[in-house]
Amino acid sequence: MKILKLFNFILANCLIMAIGHSTLQSCFQEQLRLKAQVRLLEYRVKQQQVKIVRLLQEKEIQYSDTGDENSVIDLGEKRQYADCAEIYNDGHKRSGFYKMKPLQSPSQFLAYCDMSEGGGWTVFQRRSDGSQKFDRVWADYEQGFGNFISTNGEYWLGNKNLHWLTNQGNYTLRIDLSDFEGERRIAQYKHFRVADEESSYQLSCGEYSGTAGDSLTGGFHPEVKWWADHRGMKFSTRDRDNDNYEGNCAEEDTAGWWFNRCHSSNLNGVYYKGPYTAKTDNGIVWYTWHGWWYSLKSVVMKVRPADFEPNVV
Repeated sequence: MKILKLFNFILANCLIMAIGHSTLQSCFQEQLRLKAQVRLLEYRVKQQQVKIVRLLQEKEIQYSDTGDENSVIDLGEKRQYADCAEIYNDGHKRSGFYKMKPLQSPSQFLAYCDMSEGGGWTVFQRRSDGSQKFDRVWADYEQGFGNFISTNGEYWLGNKNLHWLTNQGNYTLRIDLSDFEGERRIAQYKHFRVADEESSYQLSCGEYSGTAGDSLTGGFHPEVKWWADHRGMKFSTRDRDNDNYEGNCAEEDTAGWWFNRCHSSNLNGVYYKGPYTAKTDNGIVWYTWHGWWYSLKSVVMKVRPADFEPNVV
């Protein structure tokens, strides 16, 4: 370091002067003064290094946010679309957030359209990084919450919107799952539907297919359906207990979900990174793939009309 070399040079000259002129005491005083200056300079250098690192981090975040802003796609007000399938078949093949208005819905809302896997998928839930809190009350789950701008932002579309969406036809549910080891699985269900507010947004779905195993209807073993089948279950939150358990599953498992006694799937659970330990199995759980004590890395829940046929241009 240049400062240290300079300090050693001055110290050597000072010692030579001290031998020739008997000023050893003044030489030591000079030595102490120089040491203090070196410490001050080193402190200032460290301060500048910390500031540079912080500025670089802020710049990275800024670039990331700027890229995500483009995920909201405005098609104007020329036509109202009932779902992402209609948007896809009208020629809009880019994935992103679009406005839509299901047939009976009183108002429009934003939802992410996944135009991969054949296109036309309306995403109603996404977990990606733990940035959103999913331990929320009934009103939050009813209206929807989360990041409706970023491509990979976490959100819940809202039980009201999910009801309007799935009650305008026969919809297929597809769930894309991934773990922290880079593996991916899917679970798909026919005849997916969410009932209205009076029915507490009761869940119904049909036949399973896929590679993740059937954790939504307890199809992995006939003797577990009494506690593991989520079909026919009303939605529960910590302030609205609608499960079949003597306690409150939503409160214990810190999530809103269609709990039974309590679950073999809970995709709104706490975002742990893989294997975890807790008082209850409250992670992002899909039992038939990783059991209760492994929390998944990412989840996308999305729907599309069962009779969807993409227009070929």
